[in-house]
Amino acid sequence: MSTPEMERGAEPEVDLELSGVRRAFGATQALRGVSLAVRRGEVYGLVGPDGAGKTTAIRMLAGLMRPDEGSVRVLGADPAHPRTPVREQLGLVPQRNSLYGDLSVDENLRFFSRLFGLSASDFTTRRERLLSITRLERFTDRRADALSGGMYKKLALACALLHRPRVLLLDEPTNGVDPVSRRELWELLYGLVHEGMTLLVSTPYMDEASRCHRVGLLYAGELIAEGAPRELARAHGLAASNFEAVFLELIRGRAA
Repeated sequence: MSTPEMERGAEPEVDLELSGVRRAFGATQALRGVSLAVRRGEVYGLVGPDGAGKTTAIRMLAGLMRPDEGSVRVLGADPAHPRTPVREQLGLVPQRNSLYGDLSVDENLRFFSRLFGLSASDFTTRRERLLSITRLERFTDRRADALSGGMYKKLALACALLHRPRVLLLDEPTNGVDPVSRRELWELLYGLVHEGMTLLVSTPYMDEASRCHRVGLLYAGELIAEGAPRELARAHGLAASNFEAVFLELIRGRAA
């Protein structure tokens, strides 16, 4: 799978970057010198089990916390700086509790549009498009806490896209979502990349990792491997469809 920049023969620019990042919570080392770079227009999968450090990395890229060591860059700037302009170019879909459950679909969209400072005309145009691509038009009066798991995640994605970010961070966006809705969400994500957006997606699912242009395998706070899923599988003498075996083999190697 190639990115738009690769198809044009251009050298992709880096939109997201962690350089030697370390972060501890008491005695727990959440990230241990992690370095990675996400190119413009690609889907980068941050893959690993619970507790691997995925959410910590995403929170740093979103500017919600600072590293103990190392640097974080989004579109070339520090996302945690109080006067950084990159927050206007950044979208975030947290793992859970990203919406107001007692507000309807339409009320959530309107609330987030005000947070982003959208004009009434911009909100109307973007609302219609986002409701259309997420297929939520018929549910605008339904409360968020009454939505199915898949519909809830689609609404969270729509709210994060209202201000048309250049970069989108998604923390386990399909967790608790049925298989059909998972496929629909990934179709939405591919459409965003086709329009030029850069995506970093964390996931514990190996089948989703195989959908990404490149992946970083996180284990116990360390980036133990990185590359295109097919290339990583080939390097370990495995079929591309058996990407999960690559991760298990690397973990066994660390534990040995």
